[in-house]
Amino acid sequence: MRAFAPATRWSIVARELLIMFAAAIVYFGVRGLTEASESEAIANANHLIDLEKSLGIFHEKELQELFLSWRGITTVSNWVYIWGHWPVIAIVGFWLVRWHPRAYFELRNAFLISGGIGIVIFALFPVAPPRLAGIDIVDTVTKHSNSYRVLQPPGLTNQYAALPSLHFGWDLLIGIYIFRQATWPIVRAAGVLLPIAMGLGVVITGNHFFVDPIAGGALALFALWLATGGLRRTYRAIVPAKEAVPLDTEALQRIVAHRAGNSLELIEEAAKSGVHAVEVDIWLHHGRLEVR
Repeated sequence: MRAFAPATRWSIVARELLIMFAAAIVYFGVRGLTEASESEAIANANHLIDLEKSLGIFHEKELQELFLSWRGITTVSNWVYIWGHWPVIAIVGFWLVRWHPRAYFELRNAFLISGGIGIVIFALFPVAPPRLAGIDIVDTVTKHSNSYRVLQPPGLTNQYAALPSLHFGWDLLIGIYIFRQATWPIVRAAGVLLPIAMGLGVVITGNHFFVDPIAGGALALFALWLATGGLRRTYRAIVPAKEAVPLDTEALQRIVAHRAGNSLELIEEAAKSGVHAVEVDIWLHHGRLEVR
């Protein structure tokens, strides 16, 4: 057995870069086109404020005021919000697709699922962020930096897409996969700290209520569950599987199916285990067997 040739691996990287770039353009384009009226977004923000008050967690203003007196922490929060999202997603995505493709495909699908659901929520329930909700919260990112306008031009920005916070949700997914795939302790620690820093950053900068990252994290984890086969596993646990059809030959003792993204070690391990049948759909794609 041979791993992907370098040329093939780089073609996969190039293909995925194009896919994710196109998905990002569609995501921001649709998100920008679905921007609602200011009055509706502020009214929905007030609903969230009422919810947080009932839960005893409406303390965004107090948290921001606490850190505004610490200019260094405010600056770090801005950096995390600006540079700890899209640049980190791009770097980690390249690392995964190049060296951990199976993990990359899981993460990519979780991003696509959560992004699609998020767009629907933004359109149906637009919410103004705290900085635009008339509750005396400062927009620290715009006040102290113009960098975010380079990464996300105003024409592609929906000001009223605070709920859910995919800034936090996607950083949570990135942190999970850094922790899972990295081997150096310091890098794994960064995977743990990233979503924590972003969770605080989105609130300190005035871009989200506390409930927004909670919703964003829940959506991201649900999307990851779907992307890693959670629905399929649940279905198999409920519906009895049909009896596998025996192989109609004595010469072929086992089937080893190669799924795109599997490492050479996993394939060799499957071959050594003596698999007699695979109860999944097997497709011939570009000259190799894939499980779908």
